Amino acid sequence: MALIQLLIQKPHIGSNSTKGTKAQSMTERNKAVRATSPPPLPAVTKIIIEGHVFPPVVKPPGTINSFFLGGAGVRGLEIQGKFIKFTAIGVYLEVNAVASLAVKWKGKSAEELTESVEFFRDIVSGPFEKFTQVTMILPLTGKQYSKKVVKNCVAYWKGIGTYTKAEAKAVKQFLEVFKDETFPPGASILFTQSPLGSLMISFSKDGLLPEKGKVVIKNKQLSEAVLESIIGKHGVSPAAKQSLATRMSKLFKET
Repeated sequence: MALIQLLIQKPHIGSNSTKGTKAQSMTERNKAVRATSPPPLPAVTKIIIEGHVFPPVVKPPGTINSFFLGGAGVRGLEIQGKFIKFTAIGVYLEVNAVASLAVKWKGKSAEELTESVEFFRDIVSGPFEKFTQVTMILPLTGKQYSKKVVKNCVAYWKGIGTYTKAEAKAVKQFLEVFKDETFPPGASILFTQSPLGSLMISFSKDGLLPEKGKVVIKNKQLSEAVLESIIGKHGVSPAAKQSLATRMSKLFKET
C-alpha cells in the first residue's frame, strides 16, 4: 500500500516542479523584455509658434518609434528694420538622446548649452534618430528652399575639403525631390535623420504626418547638414537652439 501511495504521489511532485520551472522561465523572460525595452518618453509640453502646434510626441515617417519634442522656434530675417518670420521649426529626438547627451552635458545650464557649438554638434551627430519639421509661415517653393540649403552645404563642404562625387550625387537627388513642390502656409517639409547616414524626406500639406517618406538619400554629410543648418554654429533658427538648450537642460536634471 505504501508503494502504491508513493507511485501516486510522484507525478504530483513532478507537476509542481514543472510549474515552478515555467514560472521561473516566464519571470526571466519578463526581465529580459524590460531590459531591452526603450526607456519611457520624457514628459515634455507642446510648443505653439504662430498658431502652428508642435505636439510633445510624434511618430515620424519611416520609423516605428515615437520621438519627443526637443525644442522649436522660428526662422526669420530682419528686413528693413522688421523681423519677418518665414518658417516654424520643430526638432524631435529619439528617447535615447537624453541618456546619450546627459553623459557629457548634464549639469550645464540652459545658457551654457545655448552658447555651446559642441552641444548642438553632438545633437546633430549623436547615435540616435532625429526628426525635423519645417512648417511654412509664409509660402515657399521647393526650388527656393532646396537651392538655399544646397548652396550653404556645398560651400561648407568645399571649404573643409569633403565635397566628393558622393555628395554631388546626393545634392542632385535633394534638388530633384523638391523641384516641383510648392509649400503654402501650414505645409511642412519633414526630415527623418538616421545616425547610420540616411535622410528621409517627406512632405505634408494637411498638417498630418505621412506614414511613408517620399525619398531616402543615403549620404551622411547631407543627412547631418540639414539639421546642422538649423541649429549649428551658423544655424538659421537661434530660437530653436535656445528652446532645445532650455528643455534639454531640464531633462538632464531629471535623469
